[in-house]
Amino acid sequence: MERRHFLGSSLAASGALLATYRNTLAALQDAPTKRVGLIGTGWYGKADLFRLLQVAPVEVVSLCDVDSKMVTEAADMVKDRQKSGKRPRTYGDYRKMLAEKDLDIVLIATPDHWHALPMIEAVKAGADIYVQKPISVDVVEGQAMLAAARKYKRVVQVGTQRRSTPHLIEAKKNIIDAGLLGKISHAEIYCYYHMRARENPPDQAPPENLDYEMWTGPAPMRPYNKLVHPRSWRAFNEYGNGILGDMCIHMLDTVRWMLDLGWPTEVNSNGGIYVDKNSKANISDTQTATFQFPELNVVWTHRTWGDAPDPAYPWGATLYGERGTLKMSVMSYDFIPRGGDAKPIHKDVAYELDQYPEDKTEKDLEKHVAPAIRVHMLDFLKAITERGKPVADIEQGHISTAACILANMSMQLGRSLRYDPAKSIVMGDEQATSMLRRPYRAPWTHPEVDSV
Repeated sequence: MERRHFLGSSLAASGALLATYRNTLAALQDAPTKRVGLIGTGWYGKADLFRLLQVAPVEVVSLCDVDSKMVTEAADMVKDRQKSGKRPRTYGDYRKMLAEKDLDIVLIATPDHWHALPMIEAVKAGADIYVQKPISVDVVEGQAMLAAARKYKRVVQVGTQRRSTPHLIEAKKNIIDAGLLGKISHAEIYCYYHMRARENPPDQAPPENLDYEMWTGPAPMRPYNKLVHPRSWRAFNEYGNGILGDMCIHMLDTVRWMLDLGWPTEVNSNGGIYVDKNSKANISDTQTATFQFPELNVVWTHRTWGDAPDPAYPWGATLYGERGTLKMSVMSYDFIPRGGDAKPIHKDVAYELDQYPEDKTEKDLEKHVAPAIRVHMLDFLKAITERGKPVADIEQGHISTAACILANMSMQLGRSLRYDPAKSIVMGDEQATSMLRRPYRAPWTHPEVDSV
């Protein structure tokens, strides 16, 4: 498809929302083609990359993954999907890929414990970055990533794409910003998916196609079993921050964006493994966290067992205002007025399958999320063109990530935590402050703000 026709089609797909990016896309047509690399070619790495290919004239030149089979398959798919028909170079070590210093954009979609080091090296190599959420597995990693982005003047978009979800943008504008809720003084965020691994497979030797030493990297070395790779690694706290790091961050970030909230003043959490005690997974199956902001508490709940209170909203956010309630998810939103003349409002996600027919057949693609990723990529490209901050700038990603990390720390320690971002300490709590930095496995060195 010719570039101008392709871009025109993408704009028509989402109407007025994408029209805000018209000038950016027009400029891209006349600018040198952006050279793109992807680190982490699994499920979401490909989902992000292929959405970028749908909306921008880019050339994917490099792919990196520690799984040789996975990166080979991804290279074949990219060859078929990109306009040039060229097959990208493949690497097993991100350092070798970045040493080429020929990439304008780097996407990072590795397991969480591998976000910080590649991101910092990529900005040093001169690339702008799209990094998946959560940005880090500890708070100090996030501080170093933010410092590196600012020092090297790179644009960094975090994959918290609820900020670019079309129906949620509409809800923010037409419900919240329009004042239909009135004063909002309570928010509930939640996930009731049965998503925690329930198996207890035996440990075994890693497959020959996986460099397990490199896959583990700075994380503690665990015996390999099939839950570790691919995709089920979130079952283990060694590689991430459990369901808070996976699902809470999305909805906490949504509430922060919609209500223009900064850092929480205090975080408290409790929970544990209460029901599913037979799984090899070591993350909680039940947890509640309270994020305190001035005159507003945001309360998170997850259970990986039982039923959701509202089957229509098993993962989402609910804002309570004096004039009504707003329920939101990746699938829809509902405004429920409290008396007065206001009418209920319901809106469902738009799938855009006619505009992007490849979405219908792409393996494992969350079709309802694809429109949000496309808008998120367009916002990223707009920020690159203007050398400005994208909607999910690295600083916003750091705040939402760190808040979830602090909640897990609170659950572990059994007490509330008050984090001071200016001093980088948990106030009055030396033990908690020491936990802001996880130990790194040798020979990897933990990034520090002063050393990026």
